[in-house]
Amino acid sequence: MMPTTPSSQNPSESPETRGGGEDTAPRESTEDRVPLHRRKAAKVDRLAELMGERSDDGHGAGVWREAFRRMSRSPMAISGAVIVAVFLLVALFSPLIAPYSPTSQAWGGEVFPNRNEFVGPRAENWLGLDHLGRDMFSRMVIGARQTLMVGVVATLVGFLFGALLGGTAGACSVLGGRWGRQVDNVIMRVIDMMLALPTLLLAVTVAALVGPSLTTVMLAVGIAQVPIFARLLRGAMISQGNREYVLAARALGVRGHKIAISHILPNSMGPVIVQSTLTLATAIIDAAALSYLGLGNPDASFPEWGTMLSEAQRFLSTAPSLAVYPALGIIITALGFTLMGESLREALDPKLRN
Repeated sequence: MMPTTPSSQNPSESPETRGGGEDTAPRESTEDRVPLHRRKAAKVDRLAELMGERSDDGHGAGVWREAFRRMSRSPMAISGAVIVAVFLLVALFSPLIAPYSPTSQAWGGEVFPNRNEFVGPRAENWLGLDHLGRDMFSRMVIGARQTLMVGVVATLVGFLFGALLGGTAGACSVLGGRWGRQVDNVIMRVIDMMLALPTLLLAVTVAALVGPSLTTVMLAVGIAQVPIFARLLRGAMISQGNREYVLAARALGVRGHKIAISHILPNSMGPVIVQSTLTLATAIIDAAALSYLGLGNPDASFPEWGTMLSEAQRFLSTAPSLAVYPALGIIITALGFTLMGESLREALDPKLRN
């Protein structure tokens, strides 16, 4: 009879179980010891892995069809789509929807902030008047257009610069050989340093350096999203780099830059598209925060939800509705884009496709 060795014992038994269970003290979660930028990077890499689940010929149309089929039956996706659709309609047709000019102070004689006398909702002013006698409904509707413009432009800025850095790093890593991997390493160290900073802090830093303006807000929020897009695209390109269609193209003598641009890059855009919906939600919140801090449009008369929230802070105890309306607009709009992005991410997860 052969002697019993530790390797022949039941592998399902842990050392603590075999030892009588002496060590029963709770262990510290490994995730709690991981730095913030590492956790952010891990989430980004996971999304790139999900989109790497494609057929060997590089086509992922079936995955997308299945994802949209799942989303059409998801209450979370439907709720997000309804919120986003309403927001887009209001923002696009705001000049037609707003009954008055957002800067008109036609009812200024009816509002006395020093005496805490404000005008609430009524027939001609559905959401009441602000502290200067301006129609709140008109300002909220026009502010939605500003919010949409800031969110879209900031997302495009993050996408373009992130795709440039991430695409370069991914192509160098997959097709560049030894020198390409060194270039990829340098680019990703820069991306990791940007990821180490909280998104809002990075946006505030950029806005403070450039100066307050609407353009500053869009650039600052967009630059803060660059590392997310860059890491996503690089991870997806590396995942696609070992597919059979790429190996076949290299065996046929196709040039590396043509493989990267014509084959790998188009099949790696999935995670970037998913991230764009989530970035819109983040951009709306960050833009409102910058405007709230006074780094947005210097013209206070022009409606922005963040600026409206900042102005209403002085009257929070006497007229809380002045702050509630823009706050609800920011929260609901960001929630809609977040629900859409998260439902799309779940629909593309291979663990949930069955």
